[in-house]
Amino acid sequence: MSEPAPAPRSPPPLRPGTLYLVATPIGNLEDITLRALRVLKECDVIAAEDTRRSGQLLAHFGIRKPLLSYFKFNEARRSADILARLRRGQTVALVTDAGSPGISDPGERVVRAALAAGCRVEPVPGPCALIAALTASGLPTDEFHFVGFLPHKSGARRRELERLRLLPGTLVLYESPHRVERLLGELAELMPRRPVVLARELTKKFEEFLRGRPAEVLDRIRQHAVRGECVVLVGPETTADSPPAHPTPPGS
Repeated sequence: MSEPAPAPRSPPPLRPGTLYLVATPIGNLEDITLRALRVLKECDVIAAEDTRRSGQLLAHFGIRKPLLSYFKFNEARRSADILARLRRGQTVALVTDAGSPGISDPGERVVRAALAAGCRVEPVPGPCALIAALTASGLPTDEFHFVGFLPHKSGARRRELERLRLLPGTLVLYESPHRVERLLGELAELMPRRPVVLARELTKKFEEFLRGRPAEVLDRIRQHAVRGECVVLVGPETTADSPPAHPTPPGS
């Protein structure tokens, strides 16, 4: 006679004085995790990069919690406020507009401050654009280097790209739709033989992957306007089988 299955365990309550780093959807609301929803429902306060945008997310899931703004230009002041709350035993959930806090978004500063003060920091993992793009790119995933956004000034950008092209593995960059042509042009000049994948509108209705050499992908995006934040991945030049040079049909 087989033993009965163990009864499901209730998730543990949130720990007082803990900073929770909660990943939120990058496009598709269904990508939020059950744990993320529970933490947002049970925490004392939510620190958000954009309180209006996070308010819309919370309203969609029927969550009502006090919101604190936490963004690039008030990080120092707000980090001190969050730290004081943690010391009083409150639980604070940190969210950004989309994705994982601290990855090209605010979060790193308050995490360092919390750890230095002896407070507990817990990740609540979930959606992340760089991982979503990398895993579906067809480029090597055994070694990759996340760069984020390049400097805006031409000289600094070129120096950074010169440095990056010497690295092994796949490069992962973020770029705005307004500057992605510029980036692909720079890659066509400095890394013309490297396979490139442009991922945009990730997890949304018009998700699209464009694959090819830098000049080929540049020609394609010049045929239609690019919208939404972009992830640009550059494979190593030694990749034996580069991804097929045709786009994934939108919405597939």
